[in-house]
Amino acid sequence: MKDYANEFKGKRALVTGGSRGIGAATAQRLINGGATVVIAARSRHEQTPAEAIFVQGDISTFVGANAVAEETIKILGGLDILVNNAGAASPRLPGIEAISDDDWMESLMINLMSAIRVTNPLLNALRESGAGAIVNVSAGGATPFHGFLAHYGAAKAALNSYTKSLAKELASSGVRVNLVTPGAIITPGGDEGRKHLTAAMGITPEKLFSSIPLRRSGSAEEMAETIAFLVSERASYITGHNHFVTGGLGDLV
Repeated sequence: MKDYANEFKGKRALVTGGSRGIGAATAQRLINGGATVVIAARSRHEQTPAEAIFVQGDISTFVGANAVAEETIKILGGLDILVNNAGAASPRLPGIEAISDDDWMESLMINLMSAIRVTNPLLNALRESGAGAIVNVSAGGATPFHGFLAHYGAAKAALNSYTKSLAKELASSGVRVNLVTPGAIITPGGDEGRKHLTAAMGITPEKLFSSIPLRRSGSAEEMAETIAFLVSERASYITGHNHFVTGGLGDLV
């Protein structure tokens, strides 16, 4: 039987946006499995795993993303696992017309370009790993969504397309690339977003959760377990797919 407690022993990982929420839970899950993990974020939080190596940086900029990638390789000496989790949603009410040009650009920088800018300088290290794995964290809003989050959904939709293209390009080198799409996951950022969403829809968070087939919200740890599976040897024949962790809502989150 596989010893999952040591399945990542000797593996080197980078988790962006790893100081809290899904990122922190993912980093902790990889650490529990034996990996050495670098977390990249703008600041530490109470949820930030103490065993992780923290690298401060703003990966929404080209310079910041490259600095994080360089520091990661300097610390770890290589890379086996990359989790691009950094992202942010800033609702603009009442709808699309309220989204400014600056809002569009800011959303693209953090929700799309951050992943591209971190990934590109790390590709050689991932190829050299011999069994590299990348997971990009998307969002249900990447499907047609409420207008006040159109900029967020569009950026995540672009991330989805980029991920699938990257998976095809890297397949021959043995690097696997997958997406995960969270549903109603309880995290500090997710909770704040749901407040805006439910207020705009005129419903309570409880009403939103009741529409989920499993009739409950999900946890950051449940997301982390899915990500851990995808970067493990257990998922060695899976690449280029979007995995919905939504309690049964599929792509209708």
